Amino acid sequence: MSLPAADAALPAPSRGPIRAVVFDLDGVIVDSSAVMREAFSIAYAEVVGAGPAPFEEYNRHMGRYFPDIMRLMGLPLEMEEPFVRESYRMAHLVPLFPGVRETLEELHVRGIRMAIATGKSGPRARSLLDTLGVLGLFDQVIGSDEVARPKPAPDIVLQALGHLDVPPAQAMMVGDAVIDLLSGRDAGATTVATTWHGGDIAALLAAGPDVVAHAPADLLAHCPAALVP
Repeated sequence: MSLPAADAALPAPSRGPIRAVVFDLDGVIVDSSAVMREAFSIAYAEVVGAGPAPFEEYNRHMGRYFPDIMRLMGLPLEMEEPFVRESYRMAHLVPLFPGVRETLEELHVRGIRMAIATGKSGPRARSLLDTLGVLGLFDQVIGSDEVARPKPAPDIVLQALGHLDVPPAQAMMVGDAVIDLLSGRDAGATTVATTWHGGDIAALLAAGPDVVAHAPADLLAHCPAALVP
Protein backbone atom coordinates (compact mmCIF):
# COMPACT_ATOMS: atom_id res chain seq x y z
CA MET A 1 0.00 0.00 0.00
CA SER A 2 1.33 3.41 -0.93
CA LEU A 3 0.70 6.09 1.70
CA PRO A 4 0.80 9.86 1.29
CA ALA A 5 3.86 11.29 3.04
CA ALA A 6 1.75 13.18 5.58
CA ASP A 7 0.04 9.97 6.62
CA ALA A 8 3.11 7.74 6.58
CA ALA A 9 3.05 5.01 9.19
CA LEU A 10 5.40 2.31 10.32
CA PRO A 11 5.53 -0.65 7.95
CA ALA A 12 3.63 -3.75 8.94
CA PRO A 13 5.71 -5.86 11.35
CA SER A 14 7.23 -8.97 9.78
CA ARG A 15 5.41 -11.26 12.19
CA GLY A 16 3.06 -12.83 9.65
CA PRO A 17 1.74 -14.38 7.71
CA ILE A 18 -1.51 -12.66 8.67
CA ARG A 19 -4.14 -15.37 9.16
CA ALA A 20 -6.83 -13.40 10.97
CA VAL A 21 -8.30 -9.90 11.04
CA VAL A 22 -10.26 -8.51 13.98
CA PHE A 23 -12.38 -5.48 13.10
CA ASP A 24 -14.02 -2.79 15.14
CA LEU A 25 -17.58 -2.26 13.85
CA ASP A 26 -18.74 1.37 13.96
CA GLY A 27 -16.61 3.64 11.81
CA VAL A 28 -14.81 0.69 10.21
CA ILE A 29 -17.40 -1.72 8.83
CA VAL A 30 -20.55 0.39 9.15
CA ASP A 31 -21.22 4.12 8.77
CA SER A 32 -23.47 4.46 11.81
CA SER A 33 -22.71 8.02 12.92
CA ALA A 34 -25.97 9.60 11.74
CA VAL A 35 -28.13 6.90 13.32
CA MET A 36 -26.16 7.02 16.57
CA ARG A 37 -26.54 10.80 16.71
CA GLU A 38 -30.30 10.51 16.32
CA ALA A 39 -30.58 7.67 18.84
CA PHE A 40 -28.42 9.55 21.34
CA SER A 41 -30.49 12.73 20.93
CA ILE A 42 -33.75 10.87 21.51
CA ALA A 43 -32.36 9.05 24.55
CA TYR A 44 -31.01 12.30 25.99
CA ALA A 45 -34.35 14.08 25.55
CA GLU A 46 -36.27 11.20 27.16
CA VAL A 47 -34.01 10.74 30.17
CA VAL A 48 -32.25 14.08 30.76
CA GLY A 49 -34.69 16.54 29.25
CA ALA A 50 -34.59 19.60 27.00
CA GLY A 51 -31.41 21.04 25.61
CA PRO A 52 -28.81 20.01 23.05
CA ALA A 53 -27.53 16.45 23.43
CA PRO A 54 -23.71 16.46 23.82
CA PHE A 55 -23.13 14.10 20.90
CA GLU A 56 -19.71 15.52 20.02
CA GLU A 57 -18.42 14.58 23.45
CA TYR A 58 -20.07 11.16 23.11
CA ASN A 59 -18.37 10.75 19.75
CA ARG A 60 -14.94 11.34 21.32
CA HIS A 61 -15.48 8.19 23.40
CA MET A 62 -16.63 6.11 20.45
CA GLY A 63 -15.57 2.49 20.61
CA ARG A 64 -16.21 2.14 24.33
CA TYR A 65 -19.18 0.27 25.78
CA PHE A 66 -22.21 2.59 26.07
CA PRO A 67 -22.55 2.34 29.89
CA ASP A 68 -18.85 3.18 30.23
CA ILE A 69 -19.36 6.29 28.07
CA MET A 70 -22.27 7.36 30.24
CA ARG A 71 -20.09 7.06 33.35
CA LEU A 72 -17.29 9.05 31.72
CA MET A 73 -19.74 11.78 30.69
CA GLY A 74 -21.62 11.82 33.99
CA LEU A 75 -24.90 10.97 32.25
CA PRO A 76 -27.63 8.63 33.56
CA LEU A 77 -27.18 4.95 32.77
CA GLU A 78 -30.93 4.94 32.09
CA MET A 79 -30.11 6.43 28.68
CA GLU A 80 -29.01 3.01 27.48
CA GLU A 81 -32.53 1.58 27.09
CA PRO A 82 -33.92 4.26 24.74
CA PHE A 83 -30.58 4.49 22.92
CA VAL A 84 -30.59 0.75 22.19
CA ARG A 85 -34.31 0.81 21.30
CA GLU A 86 -33.81 3.58 18.76
CA SER A 87 -30.65 1.99 17.38
CA TYR A 88 -32.59 -1.20 16.61
CA ARG A 89 -35.47 0.81 15.12
CA MET A 90 -33.17 2.65 12.70
CA ALA A 91 -30.74 -0.21 11.98
CA HIS A 92 -32.00 -0.47 8.40
CA LEU A 93 -30.62 3.04 7.79
CA VAL A 94 -27.02 2.05 8.64
CA PRO A 95 -24.93 1.29 5.52
CA LEU A 96 -21.67 -0.53 5.04
CA PHE A 97 -18.81 1.77 4.06
CA PRO A 98 -18.02 1.63 0.33
CA GLY A 99 -15.68 -1.23 -0.49
CA VAL A 100 -16.22 -3.08 2.80
CA ARG A 101 -18.41 -5.87 1.44
CA GLU A 102 -16.03 -6.59 -1.44
CA THR A 103 -13.00 -6.58 0.88
CA LEU A 104 -14.66 -8.92 3.39
CA GLU A 105 -15.65 -11.29 0.60
CA GLU A 106 -12.12 -11.32 -0.79
CA LEU A 107 -10.60 -11.95 2.65
CA HIS A 108 -13.05 -14.81 3.09
CA VAL A 109 -12.04 -16.30 -0.29
CA ARG A 110 -8.38 -16.06 0.76
CA GLY A 111 -9.09 -18.09 3.88
CA ILE A 112 -8.48 -15.25 6.33
CA ARG A 113 -10.37 -15.76 9.60
CA MET A 114 -12.39 -12.70 10.59
CA ALA A 115 -13.99 -11.43 13.79
CA ILE A 116 -15.70 -8.32 15.13
CA ALA A 117 -14.67 -6.81 18.47
CA THR A 118 -17.01 -3.92 19.13
CA GLY A 119 -18.10 -1.44 21.75
CA LYS A 120 -21.69 -2.44 20.96
CA SER A 121 -23.39 -5.28 22.77
CA GLY A 122 -22.95 -8.61 21.04
CA PRO A 123 -26.65 -9.15 20.20
CA ARG A 124 -26.97 -5.68 18.68
CA ALA A 125 -23.80 -6.10 16.62
CA ARG A 126 -24.87 -9.49 15.30
CA SER A 127 -28.34 -8.20 14.48
CA LEU A 128 -26.93 -5.25 12.51
CA LEU A 129 -24.48 -7.41 10.56
CA ASP A 130 -27.26 -9.87 9.79
CA THR A 131 -29.46 -7.03 8.51
CA LEU A 132 -26.61 -5.98 6.22
CA GLY A 133 -26.12 -9.53 4.96
CA VAL A 134 -22.49 -9.93 6.07
CA LEU A 135 -22.81 -11.75 9.39
CA GLY A 136 -21.89 -15.06 7.77
CA LEU A 137 -18.50 -13.69 6.67
CA PHE A 138 -17.35 -13.44 10.29
CA ASP A 139 -16.24 -16.42 12.33
CA GLN A 140 -16.92 -14.58 15.58
CA VAL A 141 -18.70 -11.38 16.68
CA ILE A 142 -18.00 -10.25 20.24
CA GLY A 143 -19.58 -7.30 22.02
CA SER A 144 -18.35 -5.35 25.02
CA ASP A 145 -21.01 -6.99 27.18
CA GLU A 146 -19.39 -10.36 26.51
CA VAL A 147 -15.95 -9.69 28.00
CA ALA A 148 -14.79 -8.92 31.53
CA ARG A 149 -12.92 -5.78 30.45
CA PRO A 150 -13.94 -3.98 27.23
CA LYS A 151 -11.59 -1.87 25.12
CA PRO A 152 -9.04 -0.37 25.65
CA ALA A 153 -8.19 -3.60 27.53
CA PRO A 154 -6.95 -6.38 25.22
CA ASP A 155 -9.52 -8.93 26.44
CA ILE A 156 -11.94 -8.62 23.53
CA VAL A 157 -9.20 -9.05 20.91
CA LEU A 158 -7.66 -11.98 22.76
CA GLN A 159 -11.07 -13.64 23.13
CA ALA A 160 -11.77 -13.21 19.42
CA LEU A 161 -8.41 -14.69 18.45
CA GLY A 162 -8.92 -17.55 20.89
CA HIS A 163 -12.13 -18.45 19.06
CA LEU A 164 -10.33 -18.17 15.73
CA ASP A 165 -7.41 -20.26 17.01
CA VAL A 166 -4.90 -17.77 15.59
CA PRO A 167 -2.03 -16.32 17.66
CA PRO A 168 -1.86 -12.50 17.98
CA ALA A 169 1.42 -12.41 16.05
CA GLN A 170 -0.50 -13.60 12.98
CA ALA A 171 -3.43 -11.22 13.35
CA MET A 172 -4.40 -7.61 12.72
CA MET A 173 -6.71 -5.40 14.77
CA VAL A 174 -8.42 -2.83 12.54
CA GLY A 175 -9.98 0.23 14.15
CA ASP A 176 -10.90 3.88 13.79
CA ALA A 177 -10.24 4.91 17.41
CA VAL A 178 -7.18 5.08 19.63
CA ILE A 179 -8.73 2.58 22.05
CA ASP A 180 -8.92 0.03 19.20
CA LEU A 181 -5.21 0.43 18.63
CA LEU A 182 -4.44 0.15 22.34
CA SER A 183 -6.55 -2.99 22.64
CA GLY A 184 -4.88 -4.60 19.63
CA ARG A 185 -1.38 -3.58 20.63
CA ASP A 186 -1.72 -4.91 24.16
CA ALA A 187 -3.08 -8.15 22.72
CA GLY A 188 0.06 -8.47 20.60
CA ALA A 189 -1.59 -7.99 17.20
CA THR A 190 -0.57 -5.75 14.31
CA THR A 191 -2.57 -2.53 14.65
CA VAL A 192 -4.28 -0.91 11.66
CA ALA A 193 -5.73 2.61 11.77
CA THR A 194 -8.46 3.37 9.25
CA THR A 195 -9.13 6.81 7.78
CA TRP A 196 -12.31 6.36 5.73
CA HIS A 197 -14.59 7.26 8.66
CA GLY A 198 -13.41 10.89 8.59
CA GLY A 199 -12.75 11.10 12.33
CA ASP A 200 -9.73 12.39 14.25
CA ILE A 201 -7.01 11.06 11.96
CA ALA A 202 -4.28 13.07 13.69
CA ALA A 203 -4.99 11.37 17.02
CA LEU A 204 -4.92 7.96 15.35
CA LEU A 205 -1.56 8.60 13.69
CA ALA A 206 -0.16 9.99 16.94
CA ALA A 207 -1.00 6.65 18.56
CA GLY A 208 1.56 5.00 16.29
CA PRO A 209 -0.39 2.31 14.39
CA ASP A 210 1.63 -0.33 12.56
CA VAL A 211 -0.38 0.23 9.37
CA VAL A 212 -2.62 3.00 8.04
CA ALA A 213 -5.44 1.98 5.68
CA HIS A 214 -7.14 4.67 3.60
CA ALA A 215 -9.64 2.31 1.98
CA PRO A 216 -10.90 -1.15 2.94
CA ALA A 217 -9.11 -2.75 -0.02
CA ASP A 218 -5.76 -1.54 1.40
CA LEU A 219 -6.02 -4.39 3.91
CA LEU A 220 -5.64 -6.94 1.13
CA ALA A 221 -1.98 -6.02 0.62
CA HIS A 222 -1.27 -7.36 4.11
CA CYS A 223 -3.44 -10.48 3.85
CA PRO A 224 -2.29 -12.93 1.20
CA ALA A 225 -4.13 -16.19 0.89
CA ALA A 226 -3.85 -18.10 4.16
CA LEU A 227 -1.61 -21.12 4.07
CA VAL A 228 -3.34 -24.43 4.61
CA PRO A 229 -1.82 -26.14 7.70
